[in-house]
Amino acid sequence: GDIDVCITSDEKVIGEAKKIVLPGVGSFDKGMSNLESSGLIPLLNQKVLIDKTPILGICLGMQLLSLQSEEGTKKGLGWIDAETIRFSFPKELNLKIPHMGWNYVSVKRENPLLDINAKQRFYFVHSYHVKCNNPSNVLATSDFGGEFTCAVNKENIYGTQFHPEKSLRFGMSVLKNFANL
Repeated sequence: GDIDVCITSDEKVIGEAKKIVLPGVGSFDKGMSNLESSGLIPLLNQKVLIDKTPILGICLGMQLLSLQSEEGTKKGLGWIDAETIRFSFPKELNLKIPHMGWNYVSVKRENPLLDINAKQRFYFVHSYHVKCNNPSNVLATSDFGGEFTCAVNKENIYGTQFHPEKSLRFGMSVLKNFANL
């Protein structure tokens, strides 16, 4: 079945939305500044925290769900009790940042978004990752110089550090599952 999708910053459209996707590319402070200047944060807080509308944050969009980021000084949306931190590794690991490319993910618990039994690969491009203060918010992890959280979930709030829209059939499956929540 087809899914109606639109890109909007229109309050009326967002107010009527059954699901919300919060994408994000670029820096944390710029992402938060864009949200602040749009005037949409109070509406998003209402939709997500009170009306329990499902939301999916993708890449920077997932990081914006956290309390704050080492990448900037602004506060995040704070919907997930987490900080966004920069990858740091011992020199001898010789890993390049940003982390870029395809990685397998390990799903940590049953959920409607990611199949816990499938061997799934997704496309990543990022220098920062979310560190959850509450382990129950970790939906999936991946490995880049060590295990890191690559998907989060708390009630109706979902986030993926990877890009489902660039991840072929596994990514399409995530987007379809989100649309069907």
